[in-house]
Amino acid sequence: MDGFGSDFSAGGGAGGKMDAGALMEQVKVQIAVANAQELLQRMTDKCFKKCIVKPGGSLDNGEQKCIAMCMDRYMDAWNTVSRTYSSRLMKERARM
Repeated sequence: MDGFGSDFSAGGGAGGKMDAGALMEQVKVQIAVANAQELLQRMTDKCFKKCIVKPGGSLDNGEQKCIAMCMDRYMDAWNTVSRTYSSRLMKERARM
């Protein structure tokens, strides 16, 4: 055997084999980490473009304040969208 999939069997259970539920949880965690990384990257890119006119060795006070405010607003907007999306998903699931 090539060793691929040897820890993932349909039976799950003993012998260090991963069951479907544990595998799904692991995938969910990996997706959450990837989403957080993407959020941070997008926020950094957008706020940098908005606030940093002339990149240099350090940020002046205005740039620091702009970055802080931009990131706060971005996170607030992202949280609002996430809550609304989750709420809609729950309502749709309740209808089924």
